[in-house]
Amino acid sequence: MPIKASSARQIEALVADLGSDLAATREIAVARLTLVGARAVDRLLLLLESGASSAARATALRTLEAIADPRALDRALEAIDERDRTVATAGVSAARVFLRGPRGAAVVDRLTAAVLDRARDEAVRIAALRALRELEPSTIAPLLKALERDPSAAVQAATNETTAMDPAEVATRAADGGLPEDPEELGDALARAGSTIPVPALLQIIERVRVREASEAAAQRAEWMRVRGRAHVALAGRGSRVALYDLRESIEAASSPLSVEFLAALSKVGDASCLDALAAAYARSAVSAPGATRQDDWWRQHLIDAFRTIVTREQLTRRHAVVKKVEKRWKSALEDLWARKAGGA
Repeated sequence: MPIKASSARQIEALVADLGSDLAATREIAVARLTLVGARAVDRLLLLLESGASSAARATALRTLEAIADPRALDRALEAIDERDRTVATAGVSAARVFLRGPRGAAVVDRLTAAVLDRARDEAVRIAALRALRELEPSTIAPLLKALERDPSAAVQAATNETTAMDPAEVATRAADGGLPEDPEELGDALARAGSTIPVPALLQIIERVRVREASEAAAQRAEWMRVRGRAHVALAGRGSRVALYDLRESIEAASSPLSVEFLAALSKVGDASCLDALAAAYARSAVSAPGATRQDDWWRQHLIDAFRTIVTREQLTRRHAVVKKVEKRWKSALEDLWARKAGGA
């Protein structure tokens, strides 16, 4: 499908932001490009082939890892052999996504070669080894045996690490009430195995994490909320609306921008009942617009995108009861949210 000129310009600007000196700008670009998804892949691959900085190429690989489009695999494998440590480790992570795919054997071969190459940077070797640990113990046993006398103490230490718990098991334990102490452990498990976790278990995780958030200090609360967002993305990927109430309430209650996962999930499964919450969040964000940060701009733009996506998918018109309700409560916000809506009436 051809990319519209407006979308192409947006993608171009976001890809340019991957090379920004500001970490916040780079993270916002990664989040938005992840939402754009497959349409951004070709432009990201062009960046990898260009003379862009190592930081920009590593960030592009991280974005491709999140999108998980098979077109990126060859470039990810090539990146593993880069001399720059940051780019090479990003290549390992991007390739890891395809370990169990149709070209899994090629990924295993390249990662194994990286681990065994004693001339390679230790950090890259260890990253490749940890990626391979996602395979069954019997599969990597010969590799671990070969590394027992490796001259690198760091590689030997990584070889002796306890094999990580299966991500599906981490998620199952969390659903049963055993949340890990580290939110990233559960977040990573959801990212890796979300498509295989039963829908009731994902719903239980959302409920338990929401309770955990309430008991945490601000910094940890944000980490747990991001985990809850990942559970919503996993549900949305299954087309399930069983936890739509939580998405709706989270958007409606948000006093600051939520993580990108919430809006990504809402864009996939949101229905007319979510429009009021989106309008309320947009109206609140517009109040502080004069002193807005780039994160605030990102938040408002994605509230607009989510609103218009839902309206278009549900084929709603200005005469729909929910839209009339939004107009009555948030008239000025609706004018921004509705303007130039694709397929609008």
